[in-house]
Amino acid sequence: MTIENKDIEAFIRLFEHSDWNELRLEVDGLQMVLSNDPAAKAIVETGAEMPHPAAIASQPAPAPASSAAPVATLASAAPAENTDGLIAIRAPNLGTFYRSPNPGEASYVEIGQEIGADSEVCLIEVMKLFTPVRAGVSGRIARICVQDGSMVEFDAPLFYVEPGAE
Repeated sequence: MTIENKDIEAFIRLFEHSDWNELRLEVDGLQMVLSNDPAAKAIVETGAEMPHPAAIASQPAPAPASSAAPVATLASAAPAENTDGLIAIRAPNLGTFYRSPNPGEASYVEIGQEIGADSEVCLIEVMKLFTPVRAGVSGRIARICVQDGSMVEFDAPLFYVEPGAE
């Protein structure tokens, strides 16, 4: 049995539309944990604990050999650079991050661009449902943390904003 990205997305959709608090699944080496509890931990076979960001902890399934599209990987929630004084715009849910409304169109925001709290900064897509993400803060885009088309985890930083004077 081969688990594909569409299968993982189907489990995520099932979980989101259920009244379950947690779902744990292990199939052919894939370990996936979905939880509504931000303090939840995923336990791997070795017994070691790995942090769980409240939405998913999984090992992505390998892409089929005939697939031309790359497998999306989950974006890291840990920033690589100093973020002192910056405010993170975080992913409201797990999904695929898109910087523009449609392929080939201009990105919603660029580094250095001034934004308002109501500015739309990107889209997150899960199972063909596109969720617009609003900044929630006024200021200047200081950093873009995720590559277009990458899978992001719930609460992962998408952008860092240098807050403006209000």
